[in-house]
Amino acid sequence: MTLRNLDAVFAPRSVTLVGGSPRPGSVGRAILANLRAGAFQGPITLVNPDHAAIDGLSAAASFSALGPRPDLVVVTAPAPHVPRIVHEAGEAGARAVAVITLAPRAGAAEFRKAVLAAARPRGVRVVGPGCLGVQSPHMRLNASAAEAASPGDLALISQSGGVMSSTVAWANARSIGFSGLVSLGDTADVDVDDLLDHFALDRRTHAILLYLDDVGNAARFMSAARAAARIKPVVVVKAPQRSEELGAGGTLTRALIDRETVCDAAFRRAGLLRVAHLSELFAAAETLAHAPPLAGKRVAIASNSGALGVLAHARLKALGGLPAVLSDEAKSALAKILPSEGFATNPIDLCGDAGGDRYGAALDAALDDGAVDAAIAIHAPSRISHGGDCAAAVAASATRARSRRFPPKPVFAAFLGAETAPRRTLEAAHVPMFRTPEAAVQGLMHLVDHVEAQSALLATPPSAPEDFAPDLPRARAAVAATLAAGREWMSPTDVAEALLAYGVPTLPQAVVRTPEEAAEVAEALSGPRGAVLKIVSADIPRRALVGGVRLALEGPDAVLEAARGMLGRVAERMPQARVDGFLVQPHIRPDDGQEVYLGVADDPSFGPVIAFGAGGGAAALRRDVAAALPPLHMGLARELMDRTVAGRLLGGHDDRPPADRDVVAQILVRIAQLAVDLPELREVEINPLVATPRGAVAFDARIRIAAAPAARGGANPRLAIRPYPKAYERELALKDGATVSLRPVRPEDEPAVAAFFRDVAPDDLRQRFFTPVVEVPRVFIARLTQIDYARAFVLLALSGERVIGLVQLHTDPDVETGEYAILLADGEKGRGLGRALMLSMIDVARAEGLSAVTGEVLTENSAMLALCRSLGFEVRADPDDLSVRRVSLDLRDRGARIATS
Repeated sequence: MTLRNLDAVFAPRSVTLVGGSPRPGSVGRAILANLRAGAFQGPITLVNPDHAAIDGLSAAASFSALGPRPDLVVVTAPAPHVPRIVHEAGEAGARAVAVITLAPRAGAAEFRKAVLAAARPRGVRVVGPGCLGVQSPHMRLNASAAEAASPGDLALISQSGGVMSSTVAWANARSIGFSGLVSLGDTADVDVDDLLDHFALDRRTHAILLYLDDVGNAARFMSAARAAARIKPVVVVKAPQRSEELGAGGTLTRALIDRETVCDAAFRRAGLLRVAHLSELFAAAETLAHAPPLAGKRVAIASNSGALGVLAHARLKALGGLPAVLSDEAKSALAKILPSEGFATNPIDLCGDAGGDRYGAALDAALDDGAVDAAIAIHAPSRISHGGDCAAAVAASATRARSRRFPPKPVFAAFLGAETAPRRTLEAAHVPMFRTPEAAVQGLMHLVDHVEAQSALLATPPSAPEDFAPDLPRARAAVAATLAAGREWMSPTDVAEALLAYGVPTLPQAVVRTPEEAAEVAEALSGPRGAVLKIVSADIPRRALVGGVRLALEGPDAVLEAARGMLGRVAERMPQARVDGFLVQPHIRPDDGQEVYLGVADDPSFGPVIAFGAGGGAAALRRDVAAALPPLHMGLARELMDRTVAGRLLGGHDDRPPADRDVVAQILVRIAQLAVDLPELREVEINPLVATPRGAVAFDARIRIAAAPAARGGANPRLAIRPYPKAYERELALKDGATVSLRPVRPEDEPAVAAFFRDVAPDDLRQRFFTPVVEVPRVFIARLTQIDYARAFVLLALSGERVIGLVQLHTDPDVETGEYAILLADGEKGRGLGRALMLSMIDVARAEGLSAVTGEVLTENSAMLALCRSLGFEVRADPDDLSVRRVSLDLRDRGARIATS
């Protein structure tokens, strides 16, 4: 994941088309026509050994025969020639290539690898293969096969060429413009995460639209998505990939958590606004293109049709919006302008003869009300209520409201007539217009959902819950025992060991091999209502399939008979299943207990996923479940619970007292921590966890594991969201005897880091950024502090609460090498702080498994170059810029000279 050379994709100095053809209807000819029609300001050249000219434009036989160096190369040549063309483009100085050519059906993976191998030696970025192309409307660049988009402030990233072309056509009909559009095709290099990074920093982009077929590298995607969504709205629509029915072979966890549930959890955690389908994506684009930010979700509705107002009101409540309760002052103002048949309550009934004056006055009253956050104006066409006049009044009222208040309150409109004039009037005033009241409500709720998504986005859970110290060696021993035995499912004893090591209460239990042994231990383990007997078999995914759970067994004889009956049913229904024995527990059923389900699923893209929902025997039928990505803290755990009916019921209902929700949330946090600490974890199923007013106990639990790489930096490498790496906290001793704290940056450090940059000497800022800097932009500071360590590390040196130095380490897309940057506050040089920060950064790079650390240093910065040499860095001149030296440290060379003091 990198921004390198993406400027050559969206702001190239020149464009070269390779493989164009004069044949009518050919892709190459269509792209050439689009390039020339867009009035791109740079040179447009052709390379084509088969045609001397195409449509009057001369073609060079090879790159060597070109005049200007190509910056962006667009390739439509046949697939067998593409790797060679990409290589030659790089040799000729091209910085980016868009490969329109489709990968061959047979050998597509090999084709991608060959294209990427041809691009890498010269650092050429590749969009595609099989992409529709790219557009940069502000540059008048249409290097795609789609019609040209208008300039604007929306960016579109699409994994489908059809979605890109359809979106452009839709937007052009509605005067909606774009800052950039790209169709990714069969991604070889430039991916969604690269483009999210690019558009997040692009000053012309106000919001990002994203169409996904699937997510590739989940950690990189989440890192880029979280960073982008902190800066501007990101709306995503994803093609559904529902899991197939699991049938008798599936566990409860696999039945409850499908790919779409996981994607919902991931998008929510990343702060993305997910919409269901393309029409909703278009509606979100309409909203984001025209509406100001929203501060709340109390909505006033004004309509010239009582029925349409009621429909909008009902839809608003169904989607989680809040119909505004108008103040007495607003009602009084409305009463003065409404006829006797009208209603001055929400929804406001303007009556069927409402004209522009009534619409304007009503909206003015609503928008002036402190109890209103946004308004929707609805108009039903009639001969006595002219749409054009009413649209002009709505636009004027919205404009007046903006002049009186900042941020302004959004105004949405639903005009149901076929006239185009109202749309033009409303769009010119930046009022989103929809054809139905329901669509207008949905559009407004997109803003609401975006605001609410930010709360989860800004949460940065610690690497371990506060005031909680799990017994990790105890849990690891249980895992090791299972792996050593060659088993996939942990034994009930090892499950209890792992859960108890993380502070999850379980019932007393005994594991026995035979029905007779079960009968022997049953009397000692019987509860107030007898004993519980459960069959133990790794080959039986759900005990209910063989009647493998019996409750309230009174006495040894009942237990013996039940155990023998279970063996008989296994032999009849699942004869291949190996039975390891039986689990005996006391039968405890508190009258005030509520059954819930806690689980961990293993997603192929996003890794561990935490689930919570309704528990008990009918959990699979209820499907009342929500999911979240680990790690969790108490706030995220409570939010997860609140997204289910079961979680809300824990607050008490009817005559049932509230359960201890905090204890349940703590158990969720601890189960999430179990997934963070143990990469071997593949599935956890706690069903039921019985919650009461006095606490909660796991009545039944299963854990499935598999061999996995060791934790990296103290965390599971399979996590989609890297937790705060507490393992990298330490104390640094400086040459003057002082001690400073070193720790990774956190989002709440933004004010302290901003103050730090104000403390840095201007010349040091110039040497850090390679240009004079008056003030470091807030966007840069936000990205520096709000990271999730999937691809970047920022270590702060603190004296008390004051930041006195920082060092950054940003990895390349393959997480093989990292580029560093370092900066000290004014007056902190000469204490050994710079050296200590560099050594700490190198330690982190080694711990993360990087092969090399690189950097760029101004030639005049002799102090930094001397420090780099003393640490074993190789220093070389930059062949493209003599004012810069490139430094690199090979971390694979254990003999590298690194002084430690």
